[in-house]
Amino acid sequence: MTSILDPVTETEGRRRTQAERRDESQRQLLAATLSVVAERGVGAATFDAIGQAAGYSRGLATQRFGSKQGLIDAVIAAAHHARDAALDADHVAEMDPLDAVLHYADSHLAALEAVGDSRAYFMLLAGAVADRTPQREAFAESHERVRRWLAEQVEAGRRSGQIRTDIDADGVALLVGSTLLGASMQAIVDPQTPLALIRRTLRAVLIESLRPTKEVFDG
Repeated sequence: MTSILDPVTETEGRRRTQAERRDESQRQLLAATLSVVAERGVGAATFDAIGQAAGYSRGLATQRFGSKQGLIDAVIAAAHHARDAALDADHVAEMDPLDAVLHYADSHLAALEAVGDSRAYFMLLAGAVADRTPQREAFAESHERVRRWLAEQVEAGRRSGQIRTDIDADGVALLVGSTLLGASMQAIVDPQTPLALIRRTLRAVLIESLRPTKEVFDG
């Protein structure tokens, strides 16, 4: 997943509806937001700059988002939508629980390798935390949603015998989430961070830590 934005809907030459035009302008404004953040930093992401980068007026950006909180909420919502769509496209729901956890971690790091919108998302997160703004609560809620999903996968794996039963599901979810968050921040601090190495190592560590030993599995 290299972009957290919805794909543009093909209209096949017909005149677009008002809803479609609104969705398109929203996508362009969100794309402009992430572009401005990635290229110039969080502080540069004013409604003036976003509107100009998207080819619209500041007034439209203000109308769409209302406030910085509204903008952050829209970015987070787009990120969740893109993540869910990517998981669906990869048929993660049909995977064994351990494979689902491994796939999630790997796809997250792969998105960072692509230097796409994911890095801008984490720059916004870092800015919210550093400035102690109310937006950090929205990010916290977003990450809690991911934590619950990961914990559900681990718990399902414990029940099926594919993941060790002596492993705490919440603990694993927090560990995986924290590792991915740390890697995301490291990639921002140092663009030369060897993400491919982190991907391979994290996968190996998770398999070694979570997969039952033969004795436990057979027992």
